[in-house]
Amino acid sequence: MTNRRVTIKQRIITAAIALPCLILLLGYANPAVFSVFLTLVLFLSLREFNRMGLGNDHRLEQLLAAVGGAVVVPVFYSGNIALLLPLFTVAVLTFSLLFLFRLPEITAVHHRLGWIILGLVYLPLLLGHMMLLRLLADGRQWIFMTLIAIMICDSCAYFVGRKIGKNKLYPAVSPNKTIEGAIGGLVGAVFAVLLVKFTFMPGIGFFGAIMIGLILGVMGQLGDLFESLLKRACQVKDSGTIIPGHGGMLDRLDSLLFAFPITYYIARYFYGG
Repeated sequence: MTNRRVTIKQRIITAAIALPCLILLLGYANPAVFSVFLTLVLFLSLREFNRMGLGNDHRLEQLLAAVGGAVVVPVFYSGNIALLLPLFTVAVLTFSLLFLFRLPEITAVHHRLGWIILGLVYLPLLLGHMMLLRLLADGRQWIFMTLIAIMICDSCAYFVGRKIGKNKLYPAVSPNKTIEGAIGGLVGAVFAVLLVKFTFMPGIGFFGAIMIGLILGVMGQLGDLFESLLKRACQVKDSGTIIPGHGGMLDRLDSLLFAFPITYYIARYFYGG
């Protein structure tokens, strides 16, 4: 019980510090400053991701993957998306040659090289959409909306699941999640987007707000489940320890990784972003 109280206290303190900083960053930082921030987040996330899967092995490859993956954000910021093809091609060739000539245990090559390549697609590609979203005319509002929807979705799923959850959602991947909690998360996400619609984004419309809330609620929870799958595969409880009381960067980003690309395409193609 004491450890649980300490963890809850840590979470409250961390949230009290992090949320105002994030709000100030999104509200007042220009896209260039925001790109620097997101590049750092992506670099740290890739370091954490590769350490989770590879431990202390392949330190050179892990560092190069974090640097190479983080470059995606400046590329998105520059608007020259075509650079991604040669960038990814160079990355695949580089890591293939590194694994060829810095020969690890041969029977583990496909797992370890595959993990590095997965990280270069999973994190930079998905999180990079946050930079694309920020560059839209109303990008800040869409980012705020997504953050609010996912945070309320996660909170509602957690509390509803703890209070009335009885039917397991996907026990093989996440034993504690329940169907009741997932439904609570969807309701929370819809409520969050409706709240945003009636406060600072009236243009999305009532029906649009409901649909966006449902979509973000589903995608956010799927993103959470996917990261749980990766953690179970690596046999770890948290992806890292960088955030006191919250685990690692990926533990905070998992739901957002699946949500931000969807938000970007909704904003751009359905609302003229």
